[in-house]
Amino acid sequence: MNHFLESRQVLILAALSGLLCLLFTTAPLHAAEPVEIVVSGVEDEALKNVRDSLALPAGLVREGKVDKLWLDRFAKQVENKTKTALEPFGYYKARISVVVKPVEDTYRLLVNVVPGEPVRLTQITVSMTGAGKGESQLRSLIEDFPLEKGDILLQQSYEEGKAGLSARAQDLGYLDAEFSRHEIRIDHSLTYATIELTLETGGKYHFGTTQIEGAPDYPDSFLRRHLTYSSGEVFSYARLGETQRNFTNSERFKEVIVTPEKQKAEQFEVPIKVQLEAGPRISLRPGVGYGTDTGARFTLRYRDLNMFHLGHELYSNLYVAELLQGLVSGYIIPSPKDVRSSTTLQLNLQQEDTNTYSSRILALELARNRSFGKGRLGTAYVKAQYEDYSVGDQNSTARLLLPGLRFSEESYDNPVRPRRGFRYALDLRGTHQLLGSDTALFQILAEGSHLLELPWRLSLHSRIKCATTLFSDPLKDIPPSLRFFTGGDQSVRGYSYKSLGPRDSSGKVVGGKQLITGSVELERALFKDWGVSLFYDAGNTFNSFLDASLYQGAGVGLHYYTSVGALNLSVAIPLGADNPTVHFHFTVGFEL
Repeated sequence: MNHFLESRQVLILAALSGLLCLLFTTAPLHAAEPVEIVVSGVEDEALKNVRDSLALPAGLVREGKVDKLWLDRFAKQVENKTKTALEPFGYYKARISVVVKPVEDTYRLLVNVVPGEPVRLTQITVSMTGAGKGESQLRSLIEDFPLEKGDILLQQSYEEGKAGLSARAQDLGYLDAEFSRHEIRIDHSLTYATIELTLETGGKYHFGTTQIEGAPDYPDSFLRRHLTYSSGEVFSYARLGETQRNFTNSERFKEVIVTPEKQKAEQFEVPIKVQLEAGPRISLRPGVGYGTDTGARFTLRYRDLNMFHLGHELYSNLYVAELLQGLVSGYIIPSPKDVRSSTTLQLNLQQEDTNTYSSRILALELARNRSFGKGRLGTAYVKAQYEDYSVGDQNSTARLLLPGLRFSEESYDNPVRPRRGFRYALDLRGTHQLLGSDTALFQILAEGSHLLELPWRLSLHSRIKCATTLFSDPLKDIPPSLRFFTGGDQSVRGYSYKSLGPRDSSGKVVGGKQLITGSVELERALFKDWGVSLFYDAGNTFNSFLDASLYQGAGVGLHYYTSVGALNLSVAIPLGADNPTVHFHFTVGFEL
């Protein structure tokens, strides 16, 4: 019977893998077109440009039938269209022959190209005038201009060089920068050319005063923490974009308009106008969901975003799930430094009942968060916690005063469906009986994740997490919240939630002092909002790295991306298990 079950599970996973491979490799089949255009003599980008220029006009083919007279007129235009399409690649002396060939009920348009020798540059002069002519970053771009003497005259490279110079000048505050001279001269023999390019930078602009309107209930110091610039700094449109996002992401404003009033600039200082429309101060949002680790869940979220009209935030989150219930309430005092710096006080009441342990926690945490630049956040915290727990055959309680330090950095191109990015985090925490705790320990937790964009709409997502407990008392004196477990959606798929780890004498999982997990997932984007993936997970929890042995799981995933996050379904099977069982894992959101 067990052999039958194992064979059936392997067949299910094999069928899913086969379907995934089919989705990775197949492409839609198309019936033969009434008019086929065949271009020979050129290749790569030049060939693509020629084909794009020879798109059939609308109406030439109707209901699958070709208008022959119209096709003949189109064939007469092909030579000029092809020559024009080849010029951006330096081919100005191309010879084109065109033949219309009937093939049964269709036509084949044969376009033969003899490109000839490309036009080459005999001279290229790129210079600057104005206040920014000494800027090292601009001079570096001129030195690295994508075209040099002797190169083929490539229009795209020329335009990219121009655009790069203009954009960098704007970034450096030269808002009036323009090309006073931009000439390409091609010799009448069509064999060589010269380029002369002059950038007039104009003056360098700086940020002037900022006027904020439309949110009188918020103090000015709170509103100005959203600004990513200061008066007198070099003007930057990118900084204005970040400021707009800061106001929008605060969820306090229904409308945000940030306008640089360049026409009012004096002494090259641009005044900025920020127009806001405040949103509701208080919100109450219910929600329902499901996660394989916690089961069905209900949440209720309360927020007051402007306590005492100071911009302070009071929040309370109630969550009720099959395995986890709790109430988290907190108060956030924003720092005037920036939008990510703050002081928080949080109360946490939590009850968790899993197949491994049960735990009831009362905790109060005071934290000071400080931004260290874009994407970097450091936190110093101290947590007072009381825990009543049962794990294995042990029933006990623990009192803890736990100070710690956290640091994280993240960067990704899209918060909902990123295609590239990274995140890493480090957490140091510890306690001792001298602080009034029931146990003594020091823990180091580190994790990292990297998302790499690959060709053919593929992406590779890799994750690793490690943790260790040092200078600790016996495991029985450490509560479950400070022990490590593996298995489940976010660690080793193919195993039940927190089902892996050291066991006691009765064979029950009791958790461990060390942890290591890792994952590699290859995803292929499908259509606009879908993706499929293959993944491999490995990891375990143990009390000594010398005794480490890793559990492994593998499977396939299906992902649907919405405007508020991803819906992820994974089908996994444990590798090397005596009686492998297929596990389904469902999560919401992207975990970078």
